Amino acid sequence: MGIQPRDLMIYAIKALTERRLRAVLTIIGIAIGPLALVMMTSVISGYSNYVERQILGLGQNLVVLFPTRDYRFSQKDIDYIETLDGISDVRPFYSTQGVMKSPTGEKKVFIYAVDPDIILKTFSGLRIVEGAIPSPNEVTSAIIGYKIAYDPITGEKLFEVGDVIQITIAEVVEASKIKIKRLYVRVVGILNEYGGAPFLSPDNTIFLPYGAGKRVLGMDDWSGILVLAVSPVYVDYVAKQLRQAYRDAAEVISFVEIARVVSSVTAAMGFITFATSLSAFAVATVGIAATMITSVIERTREIGVLKALGFTDGQVMSLILSEGIVMSIIGGIIGIILGVIGANMLATRGFTIRGATELRIYAPPLITPELIIRTFIITIIIGILGGLFPAYRAAKIPPAVALRYE
Repeated sequence: MGIQPRDLMIYAIKALTERRLRAVLTIIGIAIGPLALVMMTSVISGYSNYVERQILGLGQNLVVLFPTRDYRFSQKDIDYIETLDGISDVRPFYSTQGVMKSPTGEKKVFIYAVDPDIILKTFSGLRIVEGAIPSPNEVTSAIIGYKIAYDPITGEKLFEVGDVIQITIAEVVEASKIKIKRLYVRVVGILNEYGGAPFLSPDNTIFLPYGAGKRVLGMDDWSGILVLAVSPVYVDYVAKQLRQAYRDAAEVISFVEIARVVSSVTAAMGFITFATSLSAFAVATVGIAATMITSVIERTREIGVLKALGFTDGQVMSLILSEGIVMSIIGGIIGIILGVIGANMLATRGFTIRGATELRIYAPPLITPELIIRTFIITIIIGILGGLFPAYRAAKIPPAVALRYE
């Protein structure tokens, strides 16, 4: 008759409690692997999902064209793009960066001069919560992002509809000369909080009517062209047409394609994290093997008695393996719990992206049942692998030799 699983568990726990310090140290070594795997994988997945959602939120049907240094967009480009298949809207825009004054100090902002209606169509879920859209002739009237109107830390309201904002813009006139321009805009609309895309954040942007590009910002050339496809299904087709038409004259950016790149990069990072965690699991395997070999040596006489009483080689192997499995179960549970706690603590620190404006991203870790189950299964496998050789060695000890062992 075989040994019941319950008896194996009782035997393993009793054997481990007799050697508590060694068992505790081995369990700590085992816990490092699942801790690292759960913590790093969930944090990376959480930030990846956040970035992908924000990129797609910029417009799943949006394609943006930026001219190269030697090319200038004109009305001919607008007319040509409008003739392409799958296009629903085409609008040029001016963009620059500046520093604005606020009650809490200076703040870097993006400034866009573009028809406001296409912005509201482009950014999914973006809307005006206070004020209204300025008329095309109100070139000094602005719609401001949420983090301009409100302090991002305290939530205190900094600007009301009707307030005037001072903006300083630095222009490079010549190679060694910089021209400082100051302009004043009146707030006529405030946007809801969008969440802050990593490289184009409506929350930190001031939107002016299209006519402000020349009359207020003093820009002669368009910064780019916004192209809206009929639906996300047409985005790849539209982007392909534009790349074939402009080749080296313009850079074509599709946010759907960027989201795919982010997804592939994240998958690579996830694989690296998994491979790194395996090194911790490998150390745990060696630790289990060392602990179990020592245990087998110390219990050689006990094993001889068991074999003399009729225990088969398989039953002896099961007894020894059960110790490694029990340590793996305990280590896996502890490691997973600590990994979940560590992931949440790590996520609360946020991730800062510095550029023209500083963005701080907060994303909760993505802890899924699949991740927990996969980690736990790997930990159990490590326990089996670590105990396999010691268990085999114990099973092959001749009873007569074991009984004479001192």
